Amino acid sequence: MADSIYWIKHVESYVDSSGSSSQQVASLDAIAALLKNDMLKIEQLVRDMEMYLTTTDSIIRSRVAFATIFENAGSSIESAFASIVYSSEWKALHLVGAIEASWSITTTIVEGLLKDGEDGGILLLAELLQRLASKPLNDAVIRSLIGFFTERLADWKALRGALVGCLALMKRKSNVGMVTINEARAVAQSYIVNLQVQSLGQHDRKLCYELLECLFDRYPDVVAALDDNIVHGICEAIDGEKDPQCLMITFRIVELLARIFPDPSGPLASFAEELFEILGSYFPIHFTHPKGDEVEVKRDELSRALMLAFASTPLFEPFAIPLLLEKLSSTLPSTKVESLRYLSYCSVLYGAERMAQHAETLWASLKDALFNSLESISSLELEPVDDMGFQGNQIATEALLLLQKVVQQNEGSFLSLIVGDEEINLTINSITTFKNYGHIPMPNKKKLHAVGRILSVSARASIASCNRVFEIFFVRLMDTLRLSGSCGDIQLEDGYKFSGRLDYGALYLCIELLTACRCLVLGSEGRTSTTVSAHETWSCMLQSFCRSLTEAFSFTLVTTADEESQNAYVHSGVRGLQIMATFPGSFLPVPKLIFESILMRLMSIITLNFDNGLLWKLSLKALVEIASFVDTRHDSDKATCFKGLVVERIVLLLSSNDSTMPLSLKLKAISEIGPTGLNFMLSIVQGLEKAVFDRLSDALVHGNIESAESAVQLLECLSNKLLPCNTSWHGLRFDKIGGYEEFPFHFAVDIWDHIAKNTDFNIGLLDNELLDATMTAVKLAVAKCSEESQSIIIQKALNVLFSSATFPSEESISGVNPSKLEASQHNHGLNSFPYRDKWIVSLFASVIIALRPQTRIPNVKVIVHILLTTLLSGHVPAAQALGSMVNKLPLKSNGMETSDVCSLEAALDIIFSSSVWTPDDSGLRRFCGTSDGSEIGSSGLRLSFLSSSLLQVHAIVGLAWMGKGLLMRGHEKVKDITMTIFSCLLSNSDSAALSLKQHPIKDSDEEDVLPLMKSAADAFHILMSDSEACLNRRFHAVIRPLYKQRFFSTMMPVLISSVVKSNSSITRSMLYRAFAHIISDTPHSAILSEAKKLIPLLVDSLSMLSEDISNSEVIYSVLLVLSAILTDNTGQEAVVENAYIIITRLLGLISYPHMMLVRETAIQCLVAMSALPHTRIYPMRSQVLRAISNALDDPKRAVRQEAVRCRQAWLRIQDLYSWQQLHLGVFNIEKA
Repeated sequence: MADSIYWIKHVESYVDSSGSSSQQVASLDAIAALLKNDMLKIEQLVRDMEMYLTTTDSIIRSRVAFATIFENAGSSIESAFASIVYSSEWKALHLVGAIEASWSITTTIVEGLLKDGEDGGILLLAELLQRLASKPLNDAVIRSLIGFFTERLADWKALRGALVGCLALMKRKSNVGMVTINEARAVAQSYIVNLQVQSLGQHDRKLCYELLECLFDRYPDVVAALDDNIVHGICEAIDGEKDPQCLMITFRIVELLARIFPDPSGPLASFAEELFEILGSYFPIHFTHPKGDEVEVKRDELSRALMLAFASTPLFEPFAIPLLLEKLSSTLPSTKVESLRYLSYCSVLYGAERMAQHAETLWASLKDALFNSLESISSLELEPVDDMGFQGNQIATEALLLLQKVVQQNEGSFLSLIVGDEEINLTINSITTFKNYGHIPMPNKKKLHAVGRILSVSARASIASCNRVFEIFFVRLMDTLRLSGSCGDIQLEDGYKFSGRLDYGALYLCIELLTACRCLVLGSEGRTSTTVSAHETWSCMLQSFCRSLTEAFSFTLVTTADEESQNAYVHSGVRGLQIMATFPGSFLPVPKLIFESILMRLMSIITLNFDNGLLWKLSLKALVEIASFVDTRHDSDKATCFKGLVVERIVLLLSSNDSTMPLSLKLKAISEIGPTGLNFMLSIVQGLEKAVFDRLSDALVHGNIESAESAVQLLECLSNKLLPCNTSWHGLRFDKIGGYEEFPFHFAVDIWDHIAKNTDFNIGLLDNELLDATMTAVKLAVAKCSEESQSIIIQKALNVLFSSATFPSEESISGVNPSKLEASQHNHGLNSFPYRDKWIVSLFASVIIALRPQTRIPNVKVIVHILLTTLLSGHVPAAQALGSMVNKLPLKSNGMETSDVCSLEAALDIIFSSSVWTPDDSGLRRFCGTSDGSEIGSSGLRLSFLSSSLLQVHAIVGLAWMGKGLLMRGHEKVKDITMTIFSCLLSNSDSAALSLKQHPIKDSDEEDVLPLMKSAADAFHILMSDSEACLNRRFHAVIRPLYKQRFFSTMMPVLISSVVKSNSSITRSMLYRAFAHIISDTPHSAILSEAKKLIPLLVDSLSMLSEDISNSEVIYSVLLVLSAILTDNTGQEAVVENAYIIITRLLGLISYPHMMLVRETAIQCLVAMSALPHTRIYPMRSQVLRAISNALDDPKRAVRQEAVRCRQAWLRIQDLYSWQQLHLGVFNIEKA
């Protein structure tokens, strides 16, 4: 057992009013831990804390004062008593109590026993019980504790502790000991007698409500026995409550109260009106809070809680419905929406019988809301077939949801009100007045829209309501359209034309009814309802008009001169055909000929009417919906029909040389229809692959430019739609179609077969564009394959590679001096390669880039030599392939190093033992200041025998990509590569140790090595940026977390030191360019942590880089970094310190002539600077305003808009400063 001396210290800490809340929590946890581990018994705790639990507030404070006086008096007891006796604040009783306890109670213990008038000891015990909720306690302990806390409910000084204690005990479960019914009854009675809830503070009121909620939830029988007393007590407790947290609980209490007293003649009935009067005062919910405050209760949550309270008992119906209908007439849209939402919820729970008496008033309010909230029928957007709501129109949406519920609830009486409504019938009768859509006045269009939606919602409410609506309105509409209901062939009247003269109002209402029927028979997930019969009245009527309706919808698609009217008819016609084709066959068995005619009509639009953009777009969307429906319903007959009439026809169009229909539209059609079903996709994939190789062969062998252009589009469709790596397209995994990753694997293999068969390439124009598209497709296809499939593909590619005389085989490499082998490649650039060899090495590099790390690469030595020598010809994909290899090769091989099995270290030895590089141990340590063994490394490489500056540039690019691969995997060799690149940034004047090459360039001036220096600076962009072409997750790169942050931390000291020591303007410019690339691609969190060091360098870089027009993109990237620092609180201190130089540099960029984004971003940064402390920026205001006034005349609108914002922000600074000076002057005058 724990010694009382130990835990009493925690008691002292808890009750000490000067202690922090964290200290109190720690003390509470320490005592709770003792109790949980049985090192302290609850009985002992209560017994030893008797003084804290029973002593009154005044006596404890007297003891505190006496102890303090006594201690101050020292050994002079007489002086202590004299101080007490002559103090007018002391009473005799207080004095006796103080004398009695002064020898045993220390000042520290007593001083904080009562905090702000509440008993600290009781609250401590109560909160301990909260932490012991799962610890078993015996009945005697619980009985004693609940009795104690119940009595304390009458003591307002100890109320909070009593509430917490009662709540903690009453929430306990039976398996650990709980409060009995009699004890709970005592708590409830004490609550009713002693508590005046509304006189308490917010926290105490919340505890009171929580205690009530616990009583109602866990002891309903106790509450039920209290009858009228508890209902009256609740009314008093919640009346006038305004705190959102408390209101959430009170609304829940009302809900529980209704559950306990469901009897319509019970205690709740007597107080129903009084209770609802309190609830109704909160509707609609509206409360505000200061901006930026953390709000525990959201408005929507509070509104829903109130709605549940409204609907908790039918006894509220006589008061709730009139209130909600009254609020429905409000001019505030939010109030209308809330009223409709509450009515929808309450009407269902109140029941049909109670709601029947409000039917007429409710219908009138609903009709008014719909007629006034719905816009006119739009001819610009095709609404989804199953849509019932309206985007952006919550009033109409909620009104229609309410309408559907009340029709379902009482379809007889309420539907009679709808079908017999004078205004609805007048609107339907008047549709014959206006034949053409364009002739319908706007008010009539709004009414027509409202009537259509009302009839649609009413019809979809139930089978009976659908039958009744059809019986009354459908035949009238068919007569208006002059359509026959015969089951045989329909002959239209002589001279009758649908286009232009078809009654649009009747057509629109007809489609609304068809939509309602379709929604009725389809479940929420597209499954047919088992309660619907195909022999229903509406179904029989639709079957008789099926053919004539289809013909009518088809004829509406005929083009007319009136564009507005035509758009309206196009929407209606396409939508009607889509509905007819997607009706479940068991309810509306559309004949096969009609289904085929619908598909043929839509396909004729796809193939012939592609010049009509709206019609073509809507028809394609309808075909996609039909295909999805057919596939979902597993209708084999319709699926076969759709595949033959739509899918195969589109694939045929893709394969044909017919150029009438643009290829882009063909590809759009297949890309949208294909994903609707696996069976459809198989046909499309096969057709697309055939079309690719046909066009590719014609372009490569015969040099057909049109075929090349088509092949590019086909390959882009393949890459963008069918081969997105690591994702599935519309839920379909195309790498699994047909088994064994059939599509991507066979596509990659077929590409190599195609290259192998065609030995003569004759392509000229579009060569690079076509090659890029093919490389992208190959990379994505290979990336989707498994390791086994990739091994087959790489072997296939190697065979084709070795078949070319340009590239050496393994046998030709062995025994040959590497320098001679590489020299043969340096004598010509990439453009001197034969077209076929250029394609072979490019596609081979694409395969290497996309391989998985687990895939074994054969003949690594040969591949490295080929890629190394090819990159020196300026072939970037070869450099990217080498970077991918060093990123993915295993660190060590399991067995002997062979040509087929190669580790990363062996590959690096092959690369860097090449005659292209030689070690450089003297390096840059003296110049960079890294001779102290810092992380950057002490050695590098030097470019070797390369006699051409262009070859040196190509070598730097290759080093950058290899360095990127090593950097991403965290390999230490990246240090040597980085220093090699970095050495090329430094001029001879900066480092005597620097040697860019073994044989110096003829003219060693800085201008001669400028391309090399610029390439070295841009290499840092390659190292740090994210690449879409390679070394990313899509292509299975090995990526070590935080590699960018580590590289940033390593390079910044070196860069800063080099900039400071550089004496050459060109070198400084290149160092700043490298610096800009690094910070632009580093995560902002790392930048912000070093903002104080970076801002001066960042501002200097903007100044230096702005001197060269080629640095525009780099300047923009640096400005984005600066903007991130300015807008983040972490960097504010550094920004304030450097405010002057930042503003000065930004003012210089406002007029930057070479890039609009630079000017715009510079002005945005100035806006951010205006938020700094005025004392730092006010001296610059005049200069800023003068510069901004010039930007107001900028030729670009975006710049002018930002200039206006900036000017307003800086003018506010001037106004605020003037106001402060004025008030400061007034203050000084008053003080004087």
